[in-house]
Amino acid sequence: MTTLLIAAIAFVGTHFLMSHPLRAPMVRLLGNFFFLGAYSAVSIVTLIWMIQAYNAVPPGEAAWAVGDPLWAVATVLMWFGSVLFVGSLLGNPAFPYVIAGEAGARGPKGVFAITRHPMMWGIALWGIVHILIAPRPANFVLNGAIIILALVGSALQDGKKKRLLGEAWRGWVARTSYFPFARGFAMPGATALIGGTLLWLLAMYGHRWFGIMGAGVFRWV
Repeated sequence: MTTLLIAAIAFVGTHFLMSHPLRAPMVRLLGNFFFLGAYSAVSIVTLIWMIQAYNAVPPGEAAWAVGDPLWAVATVLMWFGSVLFVGSLLGNPAFPYVIAGEAGARGPKGVFAITRHPMMWGIALWGIVHILIAPRPANFVLNGAIIILALVGSALQDGKKKRLLGEAWRGWVARTSYFPFARGFAMPGATALIGGTLLWLLAMYGHRWFGIMGAGVFRWV
């Protein structure tokens, strides 16, 4: 468990350091292309380390009982997270190649009318769901690290984008919300709904490839 904690801190900490205080000096030293390579390499290495440490921890006692009602809640949350994630892949102003000013001028559409960080909320919901249905010590650490990276990272990204993009990002922030549905109900759009539902079904079915039967709706089907 100690190794898992250290690995989780390294995984989250290196992401935050390389994304914020160390980004500018690393880009100056390595150039953008090699910085992205170094960032990816460190991220992959620390993720593999965290997963290996997680697999070495004995399961331990569950913190609460997990029955069908909790499974039902987790299944719905996972569907919503999948819809957000798929919707985030199209026209995301947080991506380098998307012009935030143009997105802000058009106004938020689809999942971006729900939250301006749909990808990170999708990932965070994945972590929350796995804690809900497997409330064991190692899961709290592994998935807690993923949740912190996603949600704290989103908030830090807002600050960085404001500094880098100025009014373009401020305009986007003014028309969107950090928390899902904080600015009212919005539909995610057909592409996100269909693609997210297909991803959700595939992921639940795919659990059996790892020896986990009956995940999500396949618990009852």
